[in-house]
Amino acid sequence: MNLEVFNAVIIFILGLVFGSFYNVVGYRLANNMSIVFPASHCTKCNHRLRFYELIPVISYIFLKGRCKVCKERISPFYPFFELLTGVLFLLSYLKFGLTLDFLIAITFISVLIIISISDVKYFIIPDEVLITGVILIIIELIIKTFVNDLTIFNGVIMPILNGLGAFALLFLFKCLGDLMFKTESLGGGDIKLLFLIGLALGFDMAIVTIFIASFIALPLSIISLVKNNNNILPFGPYLSVAATIIILTGLNLNMILDFFTK
Repeated sequence: MNLEVFNAVIIFILGLVFGSFYNVVGYRLANNMSIVFPASHCTKCNHRLRFYELIPVISYIFLKGRCKVCKERISPFYPFFELLTGVLFLLSYLKFGLTLDFLIAITFISVLIIISISDVKYFIIPDEVLITGVILIIIELIIKTFVNDLTIFNGVIMPILNGLGAFALLFLFKCLGDLMFKTESLGGGDIKLLFLIGLALGFDMAIVTIFIASFIALPLSIISLVKNNNNILPFGPYLSVAATIIILTGLNLNMILDFFTK
């Protein structure tokens, strides 16, 4: 096994482990619970999970998707997000290698996964996760600035301004939407998330993120409206999917303009 394959395997496994932790964080923060105590347990019968019941994905398969004690079904969301995190960590490594850009990518993707878990289940994007993500990415940008001998303005201040611009733009969209539809059109968490997206991807790609997310969400919103007579969907996961596509594909504004001008 060569070093690159070895690194890829280790990073995939680390992604699975982190994905298991992100499930805990997304669930507990949304319910105002400590992410440390109590220990992992069945939410139905409070059975404390043993180490062999906590192995990402494998435990779910081994237990046939049910609690060992009460036999209640375990949500497939848990192995799904574990596997998703592992795959996205691996793709980040294949895209960036062991670089600071890889570290920024997995930090960014980690925040997107946690807020997606929380938003899908509870329509909540925890401020603690966003703030932590912003702080970590700013620190990583500062390190990258010094390592690559960039100016502070280009390496750190400009990304922060991009984040503020993206935040302001979506806040404006929210105000217009609230005025048009006479109800809350976007949650505050979605607007705060745009700051993080602008920080990591730039202002122009934050705008592209909004359009891609809206394109993905529109048909599902229509289906929800027809089936359930409501079109209330958490927008955070769609923003997260769009932002993940952009960071892993390297999509940029020039590529988009070239595509439409050819």
